[in-house]
Amino acid sequence: MSNSRTTPLRVAVLASGRGSNLQAIIDAIEAGQIQARIVAVISNKKDAIALERARKHGLKDLFVDPKLFAGRPDSREAYDRALLEVLQEHNVELVLLAGYMKIVTAVLVNAYVNRMMNIHPSLLPSFPGLDVQKKAIDWGCKLAGCTVHFVTEGVDEGPIIIQAAVPVLDADSSETLAARILVQEHRIYPRAVQLFADGRLRVDGRRVFVDNVKPDGEAIISSV
Repeated sequence: MSNSRTTPLRVAVLASGRGSNLQAIIDAIEAGQIQARIVAVISNKKDAIALERARKHGLKDLFVDPKLFAGRPDSREAYDRALLEVLQEHNVELVLLAGYMKIVTAVLVNAYVNRMMNIHPSLLPSFPGLDVQKKAIDWGCKLAGCTVHFVTEGVDEGPIIIQAAVPVLDADSSETLAARILVQEHRIYPRAVQLFADGRLRVDGRRVFVDNVKPDGEAIISSV
């Protein structure tokens, strides 16, 4: 059911690259479209543009160096335990993966069950993993798109929250298709965060339901 928050949702963003989805969420928060506050932007890459974006907006930016855990048999889990300490220190309620190029382990997944989101540039469950735009073209898909889902231990396998579709054009390359999909990513990721902040997302098995859908047919699936 919907709730009325008295304080902004405390969000942390994990990013490895340019952080364009991070920027879309920052913009939506600053525009008053999401009742949330980004309390930390964390990267496994010291020179990630996402950290620069955080600094420009006065947000806390943190680099957690994977090399500190290299060579250990539990290096991935040890790294995620370090991340978890940071997240707990900042009382994070929702974790967002935004171009985060590491597979999270059970350490984080179990700590944030149905409280960790990822955005993937395909219409899941089709084409998990990498190079998904090329795969959509190679398979002759007529539609491609993007998916926001909750994170589980399986790669890109978590319950689907919201999707957006775009047509695959005959002249498309991986780059042109990716660019059109990215526009939709910037629309639906802030929307998913807003629904979470409003307390309207309900998970039942593999399905995510949105409570209090508006009578005018409020769209959870978008197409252009």
